[in-house]
Amino acid sequence: MGGAPAGPAGTGKTETTKDLGRALGLHVVVYNCSPQMNYKGMAEIFMGLSQAGSWGCFDEFNRIEISVLSVVSTQVKYCLDAIKVLKSDPSKFLFKFGDDEDIPMRISSGYFITMNPGYAGRTELPENLKALFRSCAMVVPDIVLICENMLMAEGFNTARDLSKKFMTLYNLSSSLLSKQRHYDWGLRAVKSVLRQAGILKRMSPNDPEKLILMRALRDFNTPKIVLDDIDIFMGLINDLFPGCDPPVEFKANVKEACEQCARDPELCAFKEGRMNIKCEERFI
Repeated sequence: MGGAPAGPAGTGKTETTKDLGRALGLHVVVYNCSPQMNYKGMAEIFMGLSQAGSWGCFDEFNRIEISVLSVVSTQVKYCLDAIKVLKSDPSKFLFKFGDDEDIPMRISSGYFITMNPGYAGRTELPENLKALFRSCAMVVPDIVLICENMLMAEGFNTARDLSKKFMTLYNLSSSLLSKQRHYDWGLRAVKSVLRQAGILKRMSPNDPEKLILMRALRDFNTPKIVLDDIDIFMGLINDLFPGCDPPVEFKANVKEACEQCARDPELCAFKEGRMNIKCEERFI
């Protein structure tokens, strides 16, 4: 049976399944489930996974309609029963799926689901479907430890101290800045900034590591900070990285193009609520 990790977003449910498959040398296919999925489409997915011998990870499985899930439970059980037959009698490689169609079954096939319980638009899984998976609860990981390991992987020697500064900044930003829809202070945003810090580290290996991380945090986050929050954010960075004020680096051609467009009066000309033809052509 496959696993059924459940927990809030950003806890690594899908990544855990993918890493498990990678450790075993198996191909993992991730499907993003939606209420539009029907039992016929699910049947085709199960048929493909059975023939390829791959693992299928159905992300946010409980978004599927309850009427479809009742049929999916039968489909999953049919596949698991076929695997059991293969284990007891390896000479049998075919099983019938759907409209009495003979499907070659590979014993390495696996089926995993991930769920975000308690979210809007989610359904409760039927008991007969729950019994086909091994339930597993996922909690929010220790992001400081993840940050430390990623910094070490990028070549930082003072990763432990820098990871604490990094997460202190993000935790304070999450609580002190305004609530904007585009703000993200979670694990995905952390990984993006750490990759950027690694690029800066390789570009300037002789610069102090504290200065490199400060530059990555400042240059990566300030474009998305709204005007009312920018002073608070910069104050937090200056408090955590005192004495660090590296120059902001721009790509010369991009900066020149932006300045040229900003000086062009035709790009600021609007007519009846829309840009004029010449302005639209310039943007295209």
